[in-house]
Amino acid sequence: MATFLYRVGRLAFRRRWYVALVWAAVLAAVGLGALKAPGAVDEGFSMPGIESQKAFDLMEQRFPGATADGATARVVFIAPGGEKVTAAGNKQAIEKAVAGLGDGTQVASAVDPFQAKTISKDGSTAFATVTYKVGSKDLTDAGRTHLERAVDQARDAGLTVETGGSALGDDAGPGGTAEVIGVAIAAVVLLITFGSLAAAGLPLLTAVIGVGVSMATILALSSALGLSTTTGTLAMMLGLAVGIDYALFVVSRYREERAKGRVPQEAAALAVGTAGSAVVFAGLTVVIALAGLAVVGIPMLTKMGLAAAGAVVVAVLIALTLVPAFLGFWPNAVLTRRARRSGRIEGSGENNAGTRWARFVLRRPLPVLLLGVVGLGALALPAADLQLGMPGDEAKPTSTTERRAYDALAEGFGPGFNGPLTIVVDGKDAADPKTAADTVAKDIGSTEGVVSVSPARFNDAGDTAVFSVVPSTAPTDEKTKNLVTSIRDERPGIESRTGASYEVTGSTALNVDIADKVQSALIPYLIVVVGLAIVLLLVVFRSVLVPLKAALGFLLSVLASLGAVVVVFQQGHGAGILGVEQTGPIMSLMPIFLVGIVFGLAMDYEVFLVSRMREAYVHGEPPAQAITSGFRHSARVVVAAALIMIAVFAGFIGESDSMIKMIGFGLASAVLFDAFVVRMAIVPAVLALLGHKAWWLPRWLDRILPRVDVEGEALSRRPETDPAPAAAPDPEPART
Repeated sequence: MATFLYRVGRLAFRRRWYVALVWAAVLAAVGLGALKAPGAVDEGFSMPGIESQKAFDLMEQRFPGATADGATARVVFIAPGGEKVTAAGNKQAIEKAVAGLGDGTQVASAVDPFQAKTISKDGSTAFATVTYKVGSKDLTDAGRTHLERAVDQARDAGLTVETGGSALGDDAGPGGTAEVIGVAIAAVVLLITFGSLAAAGLPLLTAVIGVGVSMATILALSSALGLSTTTGTLAMMLGLAVGIDYALFVVSRYREERAKGRVPQEAAALAVGTAGSAVVFAGLTVVIALAGLAVVGIPMLTKMGLAAAGAVVVAVLIALTLVPAFLGFWPNAVLTRRARRSGRIEGSGENNAGTRWARFVLRRPLPVLLLGVVGLGALALPAADLQLGMPGDEAKPTSTTERRAYDALAEGFGPGFNGPLTIVVDGKDAADPKTAADTVAKDIGSTEGVVSVSPARFNDAGDTAVFSVVPSTAPTDEKTKNLVTSIRDERPGIESRTGASYEVTGSTALNVDIADKVQSALIPYLIVVVGLAIVLLLVVFRSVLVPLKAALGFLLSVLASLGAVVVVFQQGHGAGILGVEQTGPIMSLMPIFLVGIVFGLAMDYEVFLVSRMREAYVHGEPPAQAITSGFRHSARVVVAAALIMIAVFAGFIGESDSMIKMIGFGLASAVLFDAFVVRMAIVPAVLALLGHKAWWLPRWLDRILPRVDVEGEALSRRPETDPAPAAAPDPEPART
């Protein structure tokens, strides 16, 4: 591996113009494809195998066209203080507004609340449902403007009017202040780390190119593969973070090799052969973790994982080819200003901060280990109180009309009104389908926790009915989840009496089913991903205990980060600082996201840091000295890489989308815990306690495992290249 990558780096350095032109052509090709590609088709959320999805599928089959993904808007009218919406003036204003809502060219229907009897018991609130002929993505600006104009007219009449529903949906795609903030902080970290504008700018430039290629490819394929804007956000988030980090490690190793007296071409080749090997295997662990999301069985999650894995692959390829090519254009520019001016290239100090920290841990390995484990364990404790769900309008800021509409409906019609259950009765095998549907509705209506049941609506064949059930509790309340379970538990008895079967669906039931499926899939996913990664690390480090230690450390960091998410987003501590106005259950997919993404990133630091220790150990240093050598060469760069990732992920906390905000916070916390507590403290403490045993591998396993030479042992046996001359003050491109 090291020898092959050495040749790749040498070739990229020598043929830098060809490499740069190839990547420019790739970027231009996918960019042109993205411009010409049709917009992504919103296929909606689906999760095969759960009851809610079965009910949706049955409705589409029995009610053709009725369950199309047409946009909806729920317009809530609130009478002025002390008045009722049924008062003559208020009623006239509402009827006029509803009539105006129904005049839109894309509107299918607008239901008058006085005819539909959608008026609260105290008469203070009413709502009208507007249904559109097209989905929310296809709703034009004119259609939304028409909705806003009708709402404004009702407000002018003295009513308080708020609007919710998918018609207002504004899917903010990737790109914005979050990415700018992350890149800006990364630039500052790189500048401090390298002391050179060129050295700081090169990783940023190559990472941006990689993200551009990845995002353009996703946009070009979005229509064909049904990729969403959320898919692109995750790919950008990870592509930017690992793209900067991978280039950072190659550039750092290049500077190190130059300090040893290598000529630029040889230094670039050795950097790709050594640091590039770590990049390849670190990237593989991330790809395994992301591609493994397919195990969960959620199509949307599978697409997100594969798209992000593709972005990581692009980042690896750029680090191995474009980075050494750019080093060929400006071989001395990435050196410090002092080195360029004085002509003397300084190497890593023997007593730098990484060395001092390693010696501190080596003197006190047991206290450091216990403190790290106990600290992360304490942070992980709140994860035991984890409640899963899917945030809706209740999680949006109170400054949004969707949130105010949600609160008004909850106050006027009860907390369960915002999350009704949908019951689909299949009476095909019943003797009298209509009587059977009425019996099902009556029995479910008598269940404790049910406030009301709507009249059943039958299909044209008369063998399938649909009705709504309003719970007495809010959609995210644990009692509502128990109600869903109770209604489903009653099914066998009701089916035996009526001959009709039924399914429970709706947004609330769907959230319950998603949470259950994610929880049941988490253990198999962990086994697959962690198992494959342990095998990969066995090959890289040729050790049994190092991969196991890496996996256990990951579990500590991911549980601690999940605990931090619970503390902020569920319990509300510090929520105001992050702009979280409403606490509630944690997004159902959050544990899977953290496990999948954080595992890959955690293995990044493991490979980068421990591979230098392994390299020193293989070259004859004793275990303690190998730990010190690894920290002397890698600690500063690992710290910089972690700070960059934290900055990139933390930038997404500023997004308005609650899911992206939660993911950004969780990932930033996980990188913080894993890089600074697990990899920088627990790992050296464990290796110090194990000594030579840390690198033990049974002979039979040693014979079976392939040798990939990540530490570059084969390169150390190469004839020494002539030392480089003093760094030229004028950073002209190296001649070949």
